Amino acid sequence: MSPLFRRKPEDVAPTQVEEVTTSADSRPKSYTPSKKELGVVTPKRTATGRRVQDKAPENRKEAYKQLRERQRAERAEANAGMRNGDERYLLARDRGPERSLVRDIVDSRHTVGSWFIAGAVVVLIGSSVPNRTVQNISTLIWALLALAVLVDSILIARKIKRLVRERFPESSQRMGSLYLYGIMRGLTFRRMRIPKAKVSFGAKI
Repeated sequence: MSPLFRRKPEDVAPTQVEEVTTSADSRPKSYTPSKKELGVVTPKRTATGRRVQDKAPENRKEAYKQLRERQRAERAEANAGMRNGDERYLLARDRGPERSLVRDIVDSRHTVGSWFIAGAVVVLIGSSVPNRTVQNISTLIWALLALAVLVDSILIARKIKRLVRERFPESSQRMGSLYLYGIMRGLTFRRMRIPKAKVSFGAKI
């Protein structure tokens, strides 16, 4: 072939570059290159999203040990949730906004009933002393304590009735049940109440 018609390397390179450029420019503007085209390798999925299970027990003794540990953890979680007033762990008697309000009403005040048990112990000891005067004093203290608890319970019930009807006018809760719930909580020492108190003494409810 004559050198006149022979193609030079300089003549080939621009043509190839132009073809590649034309191919890329022919794509629409909204085209998104794939990860493979960009040289990005998609990692394989190694997690299923499920909770990692405990190691399978090798024998019955190991299975029983895992069961006890799991039950112990569940009980601790339930007790903590119950004490903190978490609705998921509360007993049926403690559930509902009305019951929560009753607890706050009782916990915001000093109740005579919280000292009822301590007073009853003192009266029991005094009545067992072989002394007529001490026995009479114990009986008088018992009567005064019972009267104070009765008056305090009436005041608690009145406040429960007023606030529950004011804030939950369409409540289906029986008022008698709420009264009893509040009075029984008032008979318990503050630190022993479950769920624990969320309000301080004198708080406005």
